[in-house]
Parts: sequence; C-alpha cells; structure tokens
Amino acid sequence: MSTRRQFLASSAALGTITLLPYAAMAAGHASDTFETANGSITVHPIAHASFVMETPSGTIYVDPVGDAASYADMPAPDMILITHEHGDHFNAETLAAIMGGTTVMLSNPAVFDKLSADMQAKTTVIANGEEAMLADVGIEAIPAYNTTEDRLNFHPKGRDNGYVVTIDGMRIYISGDTEGTSEMRALENIDVAFVCMNLPFTMDAKAAAEAVSEFAPTYVYPYHYRGRDNGTQDPAEFAQMLTGAVEAKMGGWYG
Repeated sequence: MSTRRQFLASSAALGTITLLPYAAMAAGHASDTFETANGSITVHPIAHASFVMETPSGTIYVDPVGDAASYADMPAPDMILITHEHGDHFNAETLAAIMGGTTVMLSNPAVFDKLSADMQAKTTVIANGEEAMLADVGIEAIPAYNTTEDRLNFHPKGRDNGYVVTIDGMRIYISGDTEGTSEMRALENIDVAFVCMNLPFTMDAKAAAEAVSEFAPTYVYPYHYRGRDNGTQDPAEFAQMLTGAVEAKMGGWYG
C-alpha cells in the first residue's frame, strides 16, 4: 500500500539507557538524548502534542501541526506518526509542507480517510491492537480513549491510537489523547513515555500519575497539558505524584 524508505540498519538489542545532556534546541526548547546499543534517540519537543525524534532508524515526527517553520531546524522526516484527527494532532496543510518525497506515514483509519490520494499512497493504516513494521521500526497501536462518562464523546473507544514504537530495542510509548485505560496500565518494559493530561479532554495530573506509576516507564514526559478554562495541568505536580523509580522529563512544550 505504501512507499517505504529504507531506514538505517539497527538490529541489536538495547543496552543500558543513559540520559545525556543535549545542546540543540527545537523551537527554543531543550532536547534530551537517550543512548541505545547502536546509537542515540534525541527527543525534540515542538509544542503541545508535537515532537520530533532523531533515531538510529531515521527521523520520526509525531503529530506535527502548526507552522511548518517550527520544524525548519529539524531533519526532514523519514516517518510521521498520527494518533488521531483532532486539529492539535493532525493538520493536512502542515503535513503537505513537511513531507518529503520518501517520507512514509502511519495513522489510524479515521485519519487515513481524511487524507488526499497522494498522502494515502504514502500511508500505512493501523487500528487499535494491530502491529506494523516499517523497515526496522516496530509499531504497536495502543487504544486511546476516554473512560469518564462526560468525556466519552471526545475520544470514543476504538477510533484513536496511542503507539508503542520500538527502535533499536528501546520501547517508546506515545499516549495520544486518552485517559489511564487498562491498556495503558498493562504496558510493560517501556523506556520512555509521553503521557497526556488536560481537562476536559483527557485526564488530570493525578489520574495520569497513577497510571504511569502502574506501568512504570524509566522516563516519562508529561505533555499535552494545556486544557480548557481551568483544565490545564501542572507537570511539576504530576512529577511529585509519581511513585517508584519513574523519572519525569520536562520538555518545555509551551516555552
């Protein structure tokens, strides 16, 4: 269905993860680098739910929206992941501006149906519970949905994706928009997680901290935490509520 770029080969299992300081800036936001057995994964926060990862398997953009100029200092994307159709996660104009001739994209079915024929030709569709392999990048679609009764219309069960992306042995969880579902809590061996928290659309910081403490990633980025009215959540409070050895990383998403 899709044209796939061959990413850089990286087949060995992950060694010890070491967090290193990284001097580069993405849209004015400091980045972090995580060492793997065969290279490094550098996380560049862009804004809200959008970020870029430079990896041994190519450069991956996650939910890129907004002005294409925000990505001007980033390498061109080898892969783009889209979690769902909301405007703070999916924008066709932004995608058209940043996609290169060999960029491949992966999305849930609802987003795929909104794409132009040209973009569909570059896109692999993956639904809740399914898995895909793009070159040497493994991707699992984790259900992302609301569970609180008065929020069910925002993200109905079965439509939207979160993702577990495996690169060079490192497992990275991207929540998309969701509450602390049973599927999230059941995740295992997550090295780096990106977890949303805002009201009324997803969950509050307390609920997010409880879910994250249960699946216990090594590192977690609180992101997507500005909400409606009084719904914005405090990432520092979230970090204080974590239990166990989970370390929170602050991405400066709104700096």
